[in-house]
Amino acid sequence: MDLKEKIRVIDGFPVDGISFKDITTLLKDAGALNECINQLAEKFKDVDVDLIVGPESRGFIFATPLAYLMKTGFVPVRKPGKLPAETIGYEYALEYGKDLLEIHKDSIQPGQKVLIVDDLLATGGTMFAAAKLVEKLGGEVVGLGFVIELEDLKGRERLLNYKVESLVQYR
Repeated sequence: MDLKEKIRVIDGFPVDGISFKDITTLLKDAGALNECINQLAEKFKDVDVDLIVGPESRGFIFATPLAYLMKTGFVPVRKPGKLPAETIGYEYALEYGKDLLEIHKDSIQPGQKVLIVDDLLATGGTMFAAAKLVEKLGGEVVGLGFVIELEDLKGRERLLNYKVESLVQYR
């Protein structure tokens, strides 16, 4: 199945000049969603994984069923103030400002092998921050998986130290 055919492209959203990749059309198609999760699992079938991390919020959509399929646990990475127990954070730069991601301090044990999964690779900032959180806790990032990669934004270049896999690419 060609997953790219299941993703709706909306030009001019949210502003002129942007070509938005809408995954809701993929998500509502049971066969496409199932195929998407299976393809992500296939990309990492030879990688030893203890946990799967998903950044808020669309990373949850793909990381959780992948964790189920791969028989691992799932760990959320969230925006500040969303996690109830003690957290650590990682601040990262945005084009016009800064953002912060947090993870529970006890969510990853030293030496655990962690796969991080999100819906979209653009500039790589969110995924880089998620990887740094995992590493701060002593985890080993064994891969970064994405449904969509926007190649022109060169996010992969920011993630050169990691195994990066994407299912659908746009230029």
